Amino acid sequence: MTTGTRPRVWAPAAQRSVDLVTQDETLPMDRRAGDWWESEHELAPGTRYRFALDDGDPHADPRALRLPDGPDGPSEVVDLGAYTWGDAEWRGVQLSGAVLYELHVGTFTRTGTFDAAIDRLDDLARLGVDIVEVMPVASFPGRHGWGYDGVGLYAVHEPYGGPAGFQRFVDACHTRGLGVCLDVVYNHLGPSGNHLGTFGPYFTDKYQTPWGAAVNLDDAGSDEVRAYVIDNALMWLRDFHVDALRLDAVHALRDDRAVHLLEELSTDVDALSVRVGRPLWLVAESDRNDPRTTTPRAAGGLGIHAQWADDVHHGLHVLLTGEKRGYYADFAEPGALAKVLTGVFLHTGTWSSFRGRTHGRLLDRVRMPGWRFVASLQTHDQVGNRAVGDRLSASLDPGTLAGGAALLLTAATTPMLFMGEEWAASTPWAYFTDHTDPVLAAAVRQGRRDEFAAHGWDGDDVPDPQDVSTFEASRLDWDERREAPHARVLAWYRDLIALRRARADLRDPRLDRVVVRHDEAGRTVVVERGAHRVAVNLAADPALLDLDTDEALSILLAWEADGTVVDGTGVRLPGRSAAVLGPVRAPTSG
Repeated sequence: MTTGTRPRVWAPAAQRSVDLVTQDETLPMDRRAGDWWESEHELAPGTRYRFALDDGDPHADPRALRLPDGPDGPSEVVDLGAYTWGDAEWRGVQLSGAVLYELHVGTFTRTGTFDAAIDRLDDLARLGVDIVEVMPVASFPGRHGWGYDGVGLYAVHEPYGGPAGFQRFVDACHTRGLGVCLDVVYNHLGPSGNHLGTFGPYFTDKYQTPWGAAVNLDDAGSDEVRAYVIDNALMWLRDFHVDALRLDAVHALRDDRAVHLLEELSTDVDALSVRVGRPLWLVAESDRNDPRTTTPRAAGGLGIHAQWADDVHHGLHVLLTGEKRGYYADFAEPGALAKVLTGVFLHTGTWSSFRGRTHGRLLDRVRMPGWRFVASLQTHDQVGNRAVGDRLSASLDPGTLAGGAALLLTAATTPMLFMGEEWAASTPWAYFTDHTDPVLAAAVRQGRRDEFAAHGWDGDDVPDPQDVSTFEASRLDWDERREAPHARVLAWYRDLIALRRARADLRDPRLDRVVVRHDEAGRTVVVERGAHRVAVNLAADPALLDLDTDEALSILLAWEADGTVVDGTGVRLPGRSAAVLGPVRAPTSG
């Protein structure tokens, strides 16, 4: 329902009647044009209500702004305009040149709320990040989970702090100069507590997805479903002052219309940006390796402003860990690292052994800036979808971690950190759930064991996602940042981010100007970034790396400060270390 007006709901599935059910009374609603039903009675903020179709069981409003008892409980009227914002001076944030930081509200702190997260925002500001990317906050059954099984898309998960808590969090970010990117999921909804099908054709069996029936974006009745999605996106940007949305798995948005949902969404978001007077961004997660996703609409693309660059992650992961199973196999091929660091996509209409077919499309490195691609060493997916949720810090030494951070934070792409990465957190981040449906809970538990048993894991070693201890173990331990080796890693991340901001070469998004020399046998990498060089030695023994320059460069930052030596136009690096070199004075151009 829209706050400040009479309750209304789109319910084409109703044959005879729709009733407004409050805690005090049941009131008939009137059918309006387009299968919308409306009540003549206004509800005050705080009133709880549901809708009952054809004298059936009452369910929450599909557009409920608050679900205090979760998706299976009643809706509650909320006036989003009642919050007094303190960010009047906020003018938004640019994605180009930014550093993102992904966090999960429930495990970011011991308390797991927005208000507790606010207490840690000063730490993120000191780290130097620009945008906080918040994993999904839409309401889902149970208390804790990743959030990708959201059901009440317009309501903020109550255990986190509800809608008012999220408004406070965004406001607090803005007062510290931090933008906010919210992860939203439109390709599917969770199976538990999902009552949308009761109201109308929100889903279609025209397509099948890994999560069941697809969201209806192009079948009969899809106009209102598309409006449901787009209105939701605009709400977060407008009413919660969010600066960007990360769109989950857009390759699973099955839409055969001439104007794809993403194109329509990007058009509306750009228009809203003009109205509110600040930049608004859409960042897609896409598995297609298709540059048309981030190509402007005027040039024939979908107009999404940026997308995650999983290929860059995979290339860096193989470099650091040596893992070659599954989809990592393609990234162990000669030249793979150089290709992803200079052109983002490994598969560009080329063979993918993992898929057993050709995949992707070539990206124009001259016209497509690297800032449109969000790259990472770790994400919720890449950590949490491992059998035990082990971070890189569980198996890699600090020097190797430092080398990976140097490559990520000086790349032409937009870097993103996963919470705790900046201090090599020792806590795992596992797959955890709190499904209230016992059948679903058992299926998820068994499915998780079966999946990893097929890869050689003992089922008893895979954490039970339904066990609260799996969730508790995934909470960050902020106290360890002051201990060795965590404090040293944290200082390295801070220094790298500060150097990136100070040196234009290190944030230059021009992919065609990046040169990578990767000695796979010697496990060394040198990346040319304008007049600067990023040198990494992942081998145990020291190595002399040719910087391929006639200019004498100075060491700007080194993991092993005492052992790193400039030798003419080369640099001698100790084993498992990294350094960034450049002119003593930063170039005035570029």
